[in-house]
Amino acid sequence: MELTRHLQIDSVSRLNPLPPHMIASSRSIAEAVEQMRGHRTGCVLITQERQLVGIFTERDLMMRVLAVQRSFSDPVAVVMTKRPVCLMLKDPLRMAIRKMEQGSYRHMPVIDESERPVGILSVKRIVQYLVEHFPNTIYNQPPEPHRYPDAPYGA
Repeated sequence: MELTRHLQIDSVSRLNPLPPHMIASSRSIAEAVEQMRGHRTGCVLITQERQLVGIFTERDLMMRVLAVQRSFSDPVAVVMTKRPVCLMLKDPLRMAIRKMEQGSYRHMPVIDESERPVGILSVKRIVQYLVEHFPNTIYNQPPEPHRYPDAPYGA
């Protein structure tokens, strides 16, 4: 199948991951949230001396800040997801999709060989790629691929 082959051959770089929005681990939660709002993104990467140490996402905001009524003046390092699962630009799309599905991630940092952030890959970008490159395969899927109606619709 063409789609399966492309997912094994095409790399993460083919998706043109978005440039990373980064903030130092010593900055406040409020500053991280403001950066997310300003860039209209669902996450920011947390760095320390240009090295990736964590990620702060909308989910972290909801579960680790708002749900426990934590102060927005606390350092973002306290509520970030430490040592996030990452991708490299040369990784195949199939690996990216598998990692995102297994961890229930909507955003994944993309790093270079020095483990410095070079991008963010989002589920939205993967879906856009699939729809752009394989419209017939995507649009012609039944709502539940393994379930078929007993009778024709409208019969």
